[in-house]
Amino acid sequence: MELVQRIGVPTSKIIYANPCKQIAQIKYAAKHGVQLLSFDNEVELAKVVKSYPTAKMVLCIATDDTHSLSRLSLKFGALLKSCRHLLENAKKSHMEVVGVSFHVGSGCLDPQVYAQSIAEARLVFEIGAELGHTMHILDLGGGFPGVEGTKVRFEEIASVINSALDLYFPEGCGVDILAELGRYYVTSAFTVAVSIVAKKEVLLDQPSREEENGSALKTFVYHLDDGVYGIFNSVLFDNICPTPILHKKPPTEQPLYSSSLWGPAAAGRDCVAEGLWLPQLHVGDWLVFENMGAYTVGTSSLLGGTQTCHITYTMSRVAWEALRRQLLPVEQDEDTEGVCKPLSCGWEITDTLCVGPVFTPASIM
Repeated sequence: MELVQRIGVPTSKIIYANPCKQIAQIKYAAKHGVQLLSFDNEVELAKVVKSYPTAKMVLCIATDDTHSLSRLSLKFGALLKSCRHLLENAKKSHMEVVGVSFHVGSGCLDPQVYAQSIAEARLVFEIGAELGHTMHILDLGGGFPGVEGTKVRFEEIASVINSALDLYFPEGCGVDILAELGRYYVTSAFTVAVSIVAKKEVLLDQPSREEENGSALKTFVYHLDDGVYGIFNSVLFDNICPTPILHKKPPTEQPLYSSSLWGPAAAGRDCVAEGLWLPQLHVGDWLVFENMGAYTVGTSSLLGGTQTCHITYTMSRVAWEALRRQLLPVEQDEDTEGVCKPLSCGWEITDTLCVGPVFTPASIM
């Protein structure tokens, strides 16, 4: 709340969407005029009644998230059969319920879950209207894919959502449609570069693919300068196995070895990736991971001695030229011809750079 207000977002545009809040956070919302708060149970409603009786509530409902990689309804959301009771309690407590929210979880593989959730939200709207609540907000939640090549494309999800909205909340019905598009916006916006700080060679007892290739029976364990308790938090949150891009391209004839990547924390769960087939790498080598904007730098910590990352902002030539035309007067164009232009993620030909590309420990590019 503090962050978005600091950048100028009016309180009328802010919704505190977490249905389980600390009392101090509810009081902070009251003090700073953030009126929209979510809830999904009686205890949460009672907390808000006591600490912020003029708040406007949004009822968070559970979804069928069995097809999602990250199942949020295990933690959040009221069952449909309990919604009438919660709305009745809100009415008795003189609390205004102005909308419904849901979240199908991240990595949802069945877009029809959105249609089902929107239909259930319509039922809750009707119950609310019957009890005297004036409801005008529908929050579709988040978890939308932010990269190409996912099993379910964003366009497929959008098509299902739009069809369901046309049916249950048609244009002109007076309902404002919200969505939480953080993952969609930021996933592809960040590329992470980390370095290998330690390396261990382990001999294998069992035959493997390497024996077929005539290579030694061994695997390599590499320790990185960041891990799952820092930038790679998405490994725990999304159950992903990130695949690195090698900064130094190896010769094509170089053999591949079974490899695993580990973070610096003194914890057995600090495993970034296993089952990778990589050429032999060395301490000081850099690994690059794309699409690392969601649940990475925002959730990192200093646990286990990891350090905060250094962020370098870059943009493509096309974007830079478009931005420059917007920001710089036309008469300055000739004077800026010799200015060094940013390159897209530093992967263009390096001899066109004014300076050589620089990588810093655990940097986000």
